[in-house]
Amino acid sequence: MADSAFDVIIIGGGPGGYVAAIRSAQLGFKTACVDKRPTLGGACLNVGCIPSKALLQSSHLFEQAATGLAQHGIGVGAPKLDLAAMMARKDGVVGDLTKGIDFLFKKNKIARIEGAAKLTAPGTVRVGKTDYTAKHVVIATGSEPAPLPGIAVDERRIVTSTGALALTKVPKSLTVIGGGVIGLELGSVWRRLGAEVTVIEYLPAILPGMDGEVVKHATRMFKKQGLTLKTATRVVAAKTAKTEVTLFLEPAAGGARESLKSDVVLVAVGRKPFTDGLGLDSLGVAMDERGFVKTDGHFKTNVDGLYAIGDVIGGAMLAHKAEEEGIACMELIAGQAGHVNYAAIPAVVYTHPEIAVLGRTEEALKADGVDYAVGKFPFLANSRAKATGETEGFVKILSDAKTDRVLGCHILGPGAGELIQEVALAMEFGAASEDIARTSHAHPGTAEAVKEAALACLGRAIHV
Repeated sequence: MADSAFDVIIIGGGPGGYVAAIRSAQLGFKTACVDKRPTLGGACLNVGCIPSKALLQSSHLFEQAATGLAQHGIGVGAPKLDLAAMMARKDGVVGDLTKGIDFLFKKNKIARIEGAAKLTAPGTVRVGKTDYTAKHVVIATGSEPAPLPGIAVDERRIVTSTGALALTKVPKSLTVIGGGVIGLELGSVWRRLGAEVTVIEYLPAILPGMDGEVVKHATRMFKKQGLTLKTATRVVAAKTAKTEVTLFLEPAAGGARESLKSDVVLVAVGRKPFTDGLGLDSLGVAMDERGFVKTDGHFKTNVDGLYAIGDVIGGAMLAHKAEEEGIACMELIAGQAGHVNYAAIPAVVYTHPEIAVLGRTEEALKADGVDYAVGKFPFLANSRAKATGETEGFVKILSDAKTDRVLGCHILGPGAGELIQEVALAMEFGAASEDIARTSHAHPGTAEAVKEAALACLGRAIHV
């Protein structure tokens, strides 16, 4: 084989793409990965998941130093914010992780091709002036922030998540358009650092699609933390001046227009598949009305030898979902039994406390006429949560009323993103709530709240 010929070429070096490339190499395929960024990791690592979590942690510690230590008998003066140092730490975290992926590519002998890729024929990928060929080509180009009509992003006054992660000073006021995960996480960061934050959501409630009880509790929680929430509200226009942005708002159902001024506006209304410049139209690649690439159950497109994974094919836009699809796709190409259980993929909102969701919601079960049981346990009754002073929230498990099989889990509370993994594993193995309830959990631990919620499904919680 020449250097331009491979068994597998993956277009996109984000979580789905780079993980697929590593698994491809493990399976013995000569593998190349094309990405236009100078660093691997995609939007998630470079301008999304990782830098936002770094800032969430730093801003949480800043707020803890300001208001959260007195209850523990620790007296400190007012903390001084060094935003430049905080941003430098964030950039350092990103840099270390991108270098880690470079190391993994070298370790697995994966060819790294930098540049914009274009499919010129089945099995042919052009980068610059060079054509690369492979029997199998995988589209893993991810997604990009969705635009909002009438709102021109300049990444200075009106920003996407990328700009919100790189502000050089704390704005006095920040308006977030979109009450989903990204908007609430980044809104929380800047609120903790001193900004007055208003979140505008077009739908009647924040966190669309999540369990209603979780949404209700989270709404109270965010308001208590100082976020102003304006739901059922539409942004119809924006006017940018030198030092501020004026948004023009209307009730979603129609009504009188009002204006809202702020220093910075964050547009976080969702993401759309990134397929620009790939040449999919010329190859006749089937796509749906929203621009997602259509695939069969094995990630195959309608073009022979062309596959797609991750955000670009729709579904939950989560890095770990893309990773699982990348691994499964490679194993299927290798003739193995690759599979993704979409019913057991957790999602986490990394605010404080965290919000973690998995499987079905009560609303969905009711709509489908499923007979189900509910088990709930508050962290206020959990010994470890009480000892650490982290008693906000609860664990909620939903199980089939006839078979006791776990159908979903919803957690708002300390370490929710880690606690949900126990239930994800249980659901992957088709466990019943009794299986969780009869598993010994270390005391005192917040995970005991999961056990108690499982017991509550059976009507026999101990500590409440």
